[in-house]
Amino acid sequence: MKILLLEDDTMLGDLVVDHLAEKGYEVDHFVDGEDAEDAILSQKYDLLLLDVNVPGIDGFELLASLRARKDMTPAVMITARNRSADLKEGFDLGCDDYIRKPFEFEELDVRIEHIVRVYGLKKEEKIELGDSLFFESLHHRLVVDGEEVPLTPKASEVLHYLYRHAGRIVSRDELIQNLWNYDEQPSDATLRSYIKTLRKHVPNIVTERGVGYGFKPL
Repeated sequence: MKILLLEDDTMLGDLVVDHLAEKGYEVDHFVDGEDAEDAILSQKYDLLLLDVNVPGIDGFELLASLRARKDMTPAVMITARNRSADLKEGFDLGCDDYIRKPFEFEELDVRIEHIVRVYGLKKEEKIELGDSLFFESLHHRLVVDGEEVPLTPKASEVLHYLYRHAGRIVSRDELIQNLWNYDEQPSDATLRSYIKTLRKHVPNIVTERGVGYGFKPL
């Protein structure tokens, strides 16, 4: 699991990076909001830990920019502020959790583990999609009536994203923003091809014309 940490306190940032590395996470640490935004545009992260008060673009501005681009990467805000208005602003902008400084690493672990559970960020070995239909996300394949059906890594990512956001329609822009790098955006035909391939075996996938795609639990 890959995490972006935006924290301008270099000593605290280094401690957090070392701690999370011991937990098995890959962490990229930035002290400036603009550098963090550039990194998010060029690669994909599973979780964002965003300090509110940093040079350049602050944590709130960065989160607002990401959500405006339909980037729904889970985000935990880090702040020394204690006002309830700041807490409300973070959640209104689309953050998933909040942690106030100073904090214990145990609290950080609990909040990250909560995000992992809610969003299914750890790639499950086998997910039951329906009757005799399983998705092995780690190995990019479906198992249909006991028969293995290989998927391309990108088709697997599309299916996993729709599954994690089951029950709602995901727009084309959101899928692209969260699954493709900024300079590798697919055409509409390419995206439709992935959906068509998946739908051959996964009837749960639905299309709302002109809006996007979804995963409907059976």
